[in-house]
Amino acid sequence: MADTTAQAPAHPAAGTTAPAPAPTPKQWIFNAFTMNTPGHLAAGLWRHPRNRSAHHNDIEYWTDLAKILEAGKFHGLFIADVLGQYDVYKGPGNLEPGLAGAAQFPVSDPFMPISAMAAVTKHLTLGVTASTTYEAPYLLARRFATLDHLTKGRIAWNVVTSYLLSAAENLGLKDEIAHDERYRMADEYMDVTYKLWESTWRDDAVARDVETKQYTVPGRVRRINHEGKYYRSAGPLQVAPSIQRTPYLFQAGTSTAGKAFATKHAECLFLPGMTVESVRKSVQEIRALAAQQGRDPATIKMIMGVLIIVAETDALAQAKYEEYLTYADLEGSMTLFGGWTGSDLSQYGDDDDFQFAGPGAIRSMVSSWSATIPGTDGVKWSKKRVAQELAIGGAHVRAIGSPHTVADILQHWVDETGVDGFNCSYAVNPGDFEDIINHLFPVLRARGVFWHDYAADTARENYLQDNAGPRLRPDHPGAKYKWPAE
Repeated sequence: MADTTAQAPAHPAAGTTAPAPAPTPKQWIFNAFTMNTPGHLAAGLWRHPRNRSAHHNDIEYWTDLAKILEAGKFHGLFIADVLGQYDVYKGPGNLEPGLAGAAQFPVSDPFMPISAMAAVTKHLTLGVTASTTYEAPYLLARRFATLDHLTKGRIAWNVVTSYLLSAAENLGLKDEIAHDERYRMADEYMDVTYKLWESTWRDDAVARDVETKQYTVPGRVRRINHEGKYYRSAGPLQVAPSIQRTPYLFQAGTSTAGKAFATKHAECLFLPGMTVESVRKSVQEIRALAAQQGRDPATIKMIMGVLIIVAETDALAQAKYEEYLTYADLEGSMTLFGGWTGSDLSQYGDDDDFQFAGPGAIRSMVSSWSATIPGTDGVKWSKKRVAQELAIGGAHVRAIGSPHTVADILQHWVDETGVDGFNCSYAVNPGDFEDIINHLFPVLRARGVFWHDYAADTARENYLQDNAGPRLRPDHPGAKYKWPAE
C-alpha cells in the first residue's frame, strides 16, 4: 500500500528562495433558482416522479427544500416571480397553451414561504423577487425589514420592474409603463427604501433599557419627508433596525437602462448569455460601468444561469437528461418563450428554419445554440427544435455529465468569463439540487473552489466574504443615508 502520510515541507537550501505559495482559487457562488409554481423553467416536468413542484403550495415542500440546500451549503435560494401570465404564444391574450404544462402558471406569492424556511435553517440566504412598479416603497421596505429580522439577516431582494402587459392589466393599468420610465421610477424607489432602512433610526436608537424605561430613545428616530417626481413618503419606517438594514440586493438588468440601474444598486447580478463571448462582454461592461458609478467592482458579484444534470458517468447524466425530455410539454416551452421575448412562434411554419428566418431574438438564440451545443451543426432549427432546446432549463447554459465533466465545464466558464458563480435551474425539484450536492460539490471542494461551510450568518457576509459586516458597503449609494451613533 502506498504511504499516504503527510510529510513536513523541506526547508530550502541556504542561498535559495522558497517557491511562492499557490494562489487561493476563487470560491464559487451557487444559488438554487426556483419559483413558487409547478413549472418554472421546465414545462410538463411537474409529472416526473422525482419532482415535488406540483406541491409548491404545501409548506413542507419549502421547508424540506431549504433544509436540503443548507445541508449541501448552497449560498442561497432565489425565488423568481411574475405578476402576470404569459399570453403571447397563439395570442395575444391566449391563456390556454401553457396551462397543461404549468408553464409558470399557476404562480403563488414568493414571500409567504420565507418565514417557514427561516425557521428550519440558520445560514441559507432567502432571496425574493419583488417589483418596484406596482407597490409603494414604504410597504415593501416594511415587509423586507420584517423578514430581515425573522431571518436574522438572511433576506435578499431581487429588484425587478415588471415587464408583462398582463401584469400591468392585473394591477389596474391599460398598458405597460415604458421600459426606461420604469427604470427611472425604480431608481427613485430605491432611494426611498434606502432612506427608510438606513436613515430613519439612528444606530443606537433601540435601547431596551429597563432602568431608564426606554425601549427606543427619543430623538433618535426621524422622518425622511421624501418628495420626488414619482414618490412621496414621510416616514419613519415603523420597523426597528434589522441586522442588514438594507436586504442583500440582486438584479438582472440587461438593457442600457437596466445595466445602469444594476451597476448603481445591485450587489449580485444575474447574467444572461449562452456563449463565452457574450458573458465575458457583460462581465467587462458591468465592471466598467460600476467603476463609472463610483462603485468598487469587487463588491458586485456576477453569476450566470446554468442547468446542471449530473450523475456518476457522462452516459448516465445524458440518459437522465433525455428521460427528462420525455416529460417536456413543448406547448408550454413555446408559451414561456413568447412571454420572455414577445415573439409568437405559432406565426411560423413547422418547417421554417429559424437559423435563417424569424425575429432577431430567435436567430440570435439559435446561433448561440449552434455554436455551443454538440451535435447540432447542420441541424435544421425548426419550431419544434427550438421548443426542445428550451424545454429543460430555459435559455440557460447546460452542463451535463459526470461530476468531473461538469466541474470542467463550469471551470471553463469561470476562467473564460470572470463570473463569480452560478444560478442553478432544475428539471426536477429537489432531485437535481440533491444530485449537485451529492455528486458535484465534493469534486468542487477537492479542487478548492467551493466552501466546506458557510462563512457567516448573514446574506451579505456570505456572498462578499470581505469581513466588513452585514451592512451596505461604503461604495454603495444607499450607504450615504446611514445614521451612525454619536
